Amino acid sequence: MKHSIFFLLIALFAFACGGGEQSASGSESTSTPEAKTETPAEASTEAAAPASTGEVVEIVLTGNDQMQYDQVYLKVKAGSKVKLTLKHVGSMAKTVMGHNFVLLKKGTNMATFAQDAVAAKDNDYIPEGSDAVIASSKMLGGGEETTIEFDAPEKGTYDYLCSFPGHYGVMKGKFVVE
Repeated sequence: MKHSIFFLLIALFAFACGGGEQSASGSESTSTPEAKTETPAEASTEAAAPASTGEVVEIVLTGNDQMQYDQVYLKVKAGSKVKLTLKHVGSMAKTVMGHNFVLLKKGTNMATFAQDAVAAKDNDYIPEGSDAVIASSKMLGGGEETTIEFDAPEKGTYDYLCSFPGHYGVMKGKFVVE
């Protein structure tokens, strides 16, 4: 009897570990994106992966009242047109918990940029004349959204952040161009 229970537990464990479909990236996939649950560290944009040069890649990124983006990795193909929609899914005002999206050029020191951004309140916390920004959105308050469009930069990994004072420490991610 003990051996039967042992083998049953092994079979259940094997089924649980290998029961889902595997995608090319090795992560489990389902037929509907809504059924997939991801932590912010695992999250990536589903629509961006199959894009090719010249195609428009649509990305939806959300920020909340807990100073969190819902995705930490965004992936696009080099040469793609990016249409990024930022949604502030919280309820707090822009003056208290504002969020934006700022894509920085390679080599930009994020802490230095964020420090300079503090003095740029009237420009949505984007330092005027900064040559460190590839693309940025306006600052949003709870319930607001905005869409920006830009060309994906050359292949590589870029930093993105929210430049509202104090947010860059936790509201940041990687923009991967393949």
